[in-house]
Amino acid sequence: MKLSVVILNYNVQYFLELCLRSVEAAISNIDAEIIVVDNSSEDGSCQMVKSLFPEVKLIENKENSGFSKGNNIGVLQAKGEYLCILNPDTVVAEDTFLKLLEFSENKEKLGIVGCKLIDGRGDFLPESKRKIPYINTAFKKLIGNSEDYYANNLKEGAVGEVDILVGAFMFLKKEVYNNINGFDEDYFMYGEDIDISYKSLKQGYNNYYFGETTIVHFKGESTLRDKNYARRFYGAMQIFYKKHFKKNLFFDLFVWGGIRFVYFFRKKHTKKIKSVNKYIFISDDMNKRLENVIDKKVVLQSDIKNIEKESEVIFDANVFSYKNIIKFMETNHLDASVTFKILPRKSNFAIGSDDAVSRGEVIKFD
Repeated sequence: MKLSVVILNYNVQYFLELCLRSVEAAISNIDAEIIVVDNSSEDGSCQMVKSLFPEVKLIENKENSGFSKGNNIGVLQAKGEYLCILNPDTVVAEDTFLKLLEFSENKEKLGIVGCKLIDGRGDFLPESKRKIPYINTAFKKLIGNSEDYYANNLKEGAVGEVDILVGAFMFLKKEVYNNINGFDEDYFMYGEDIDISYKSLKQGYNNYYFGETTIVHFKGESTLRDKNYARRFYGAMQIFYKKHFKKNLFFDLFVWGGIRFVYFFRKKHTKKIKSVNKYIFISDDMNKRLENVIDKKVVLQSDIKNIEKESEVIFDANVFSYKNIIKFMETNHLDASVTFKILPRKSNFAIGSDDAVSRGEVIKFD
């Protein structure tokens, strides 16, 4: 088998369904399997997978074992030569895996490969490509200066070597995953992607950013900024520094004290209330009665050139490819008041999340 796509899920049923629909399309011409590891969800995720995706290998954990352990459990069951570690709140293009397989073949010392990620507004996510977070770089990042944190030497659409990739999408050989001992289970959530990327580099592999394919990461759901986010994130960074950079007492005090300082004095994000004047439903199917669901003006059109401000664009994936939807989001993201949702194939709902502090919003159809 060529590829195993491992998706760790926790209480994001509707995002997971959309993700699986897009992955289905992306592996249609590949000898591949999909493995969903569920961390004891209570929202009907497992029942949905069993009902709609019987060919998916479902692993039902009895407890929430965290990101690292959950993915390691899935990889143990994987039969593919290559792995893709994928978040459930993502949407891949139909040719994403084909492009990455072509790129990865015959690469010497291939480590981890990442791709271009955009959020639910179509904005580029800079964590798609990062540098090693040495203490001075990480401290500046934590106080708001991220200039040295991201790999800005590579353009968004470029291809090249990079140090650190994001855990929402990681593509690598299973042999490499095993050689670097997978995800470190000392991390429950956050930091594990930095750790595994750095372990890959330390063992002589080359990590790559592949900006020639783009996926959507609705990061407001799986990485929701709740009251425990800062403590978990900074705690993960403490584990990373202790594991890889511990040198002396002064160094430890600087790391631990600096992170705690930022934890108590960091700026808090405030969610802005979205204002929607018009829903633009892009489809060729008049049977989708959107106006029965939401009290807004609906415009039905197959080709849209100008989008009014404060509009929400809903794509019908029964009509348009995920690749074209992603491309449209990428090229029409300049107005921050315009947001996007996707109606998955064979589904009766549209879903999206606008930014890192917004939960997913579901619109159900008749």
